[in-house]
Amino acid sequence: MTTTDIRSATAPYEIADETFVVPWTLMAPPVGHFSMNSMVIRGEEPVIVDTGSPANREAWLETVFTLVEPDDVRWVFLSHDDRDHAGNLMAVLDACPNATLLTTWFTIGRMADEWMTPLDRCRFLNEGEQLDIGDRTLVAVRPPLFDSPTTRGLFDTSTGVFWAVDSFATPLPEPMNEASDLDATAFTEGQRLGAQLISPWHVWLDERRFAEHVRSVRDLPITAIASCHGPAITGTSIDTAFDLLGELPKTPAWSPFTQTDLELWMSAMGAATAEPV
Repeated sequence: MTTTDIRSATAPYEIADETFVVPWTLMAPPVGHFSMNSMVIRGEEPVIVDTGSPANREAWLETVFTLVEPDDVRWVFLSHDDRDHAGNLMAVLDACPNATLLTTWFTIGRMADEWMTPLDRCRFLNEGEQLDIGDRTLVAVRPPLFDSPTTRGLFDTSTGVFWAVDSFATPLPEPMNEASDLDATAFTEGQRLGAQLISPWHVWLDERRFAEHVRSVRDLPITAIASCHGPAITGTSIDTAFDLLGELPKTPAWSPFTQTDLELWMSAMGAATAEPV
């Protein structure tokens, strides 16, 4: 991704009853844009799902707190400790005095090199465990793909929304909220590239065991998929996305961009910004 400050934010959008994606996108030349989303579940006991990137902290906090009052937030679900998911965690806990952090032992340990998470405000929610939050039950689910050993997704049994964390990542030609806005080719190619980037270990997968894991997630009564790095997936696109995952063990590894590519990009940028003689 470019280090140039080329960013865009869009308004939160509702994907199910009282469930909102908080979107942000970064340009990632030459493949397009990548989403950097989080989510808010309102209702009887409001939940913030992942805490966004520190690079977008001020705007992210402002957006989240248009959806829910800080004092009303009861839970903060942290899928894992990567900066684009945990980057504003301490700011959220400071702003939301009544919130309990849903996390794991290993996640806390991995964040200790930067901050000490207040243990008295934590509740461990490991893979497969459930939490009753009044008007709905949340289940921690290991998503099909992940790039951190601490990753857990979140399934809302009330709405059927699955927070898939880094699974179903896809580059976009422009910021968008719905995967249905992509044509079939762009959706297919984007899902494949996102999977290759997020989980480069796919080339070592045992096809049968991976298929069993994917099926265990697919069998959930999912009505909508929200994720950090892609638009919402609904309708028949859900089946298509899972079908594409099934092909991943046979997919070649992604070939990364090289120093030659970087030099070409820098040359093109220089030519584009050069002042006329």
